[in-house]
Amino acid sequence: MDNGIERWRMLLASFQRLEWIDITIAIAIFLVFLVFRKLFTKYIFKFILTLTRKTPTEVFTNVLLSFEKPLRLFWIVLGTYLAMLYLPFNITTTEFVQHIYRTFIIMILGWGLYNYMSAQSAFFFRFARKVELDEDSMLVPFLSKILRFSVIALTIVVIAGEWGYSISGFVAGLGLGGLAFALAAQDTIGNFFGGIIIITEKPFSKGDWIKTPSVEGTVEDITFRSTQIRTFEDSIVTVPNSTLSNEPITNWSKMNKRQITFKVGVTYSTPQQKLERCVRKIEILLREHEDVNQDLIMVRFSDFNSSSLDIFVYFFTKTTAWTEWYRVKEDINFKIMSILEEEEVVIAFPSRSLYVEKDQQSVFEDLIEEEKMDVRQEEKSSK
Repeated sequence: MDNGIERWRMLLASFQRLEWIDITIAIAIFLVFLVFRKLFTKYIFKFILTLTRKTPTEVFTNVLLSFEKPLRLFWIVLGTYLAMLYLPFNITTTEFVQHIYRTFIIMILGWGLYNYMSAQSAFFFRFARKVELDEDSMLVPFLSKILRFSVIALTIVVIAGEWGYSISGFVAGLGLGGLAFALAAQDTIGNFFGGIIIITEKPFSKGDWIKTPSVEGTVEDITFRSTQIRTFEDSIVTVPNSTLSNEPITNWSKMNKRQITFKVGVTYSTPQQKLERCVRKIEILLREHEDVNQDLIMVRFSDFNSSSLDIFVYFFTKTTAWTEWYRVKEDINFKIMSILEEEEVVIAFPSRSLYVEKDQQSVFEDLIEEEKMDVRQEEKSSK
């Protein structure tokens, strides 16, 4: 304590002996570094950047771009330090001032590393290319946020250590606080890890059409807590990631082709030859249609149904777009109708035939005759 007071007394005495020439030179040193900062930013930095871009690796270029703004602050800090170092009193040797300058250096390094961990940095672009991530993947922003948070936490810890604070107690407190937080926010943590599963496994991306037991629609946005899905009614449904990651997901956007299947029912009075010609012509229609995928086409007389003879039709369209798929389906339906009309084949509708035995038929005829007589008598009485 006495040494500290004595040191400040000596500094005060030195300050009283300070001459204007010393102050002028110190200010000139600071201005030189301030001017050099502008020259460095405008000319020297660009020249070094041009040289680094000619190197086989982009690491140096990316590092320079990340530290461009921190370096501007560095020249001001360095100029201030050297200007104060020139003054006759040794203020730069005091512990407090040294802590301040070391803190600035740590902050400058942390700032540069924080910029380097940006999701738009070339570091993550190379990483995405190596692991073959698509542009809509949320993995890169996630890793960027994790690494940036780590840089901030490490910078704070180093600065705290520089000022003599104990880190062990702080870390222990974080452990207990993290345990309490985990118990109080289990759903949030579940959604977070559900988001990680969705991002890493990539069952879908933004813009995909998906179907789950709870929702169906187009994926609007994916975050680490929930996924927003726009339904076909044009509403937004927000589904927690913990729910979505535990459900079976059908991604219709991953289809390479889209299925169409139905049955054409014709009447039982259709002759066999006409039915065979219809089956053959429908198959030829599908084989020659430019919008039909030719990998698998099935047209078969399949069933003797209760009221119809069924022709089974099964094929895929080349397009997977919903509106275009419906256009192709409509076009094929019209052409199948034309084939049936050409062959004079009638499409069946649900019906039932009633067969009455002969003795029962006479009973029905007597009843009908009685009803007719009653009607005649009523007509006579009315006259």
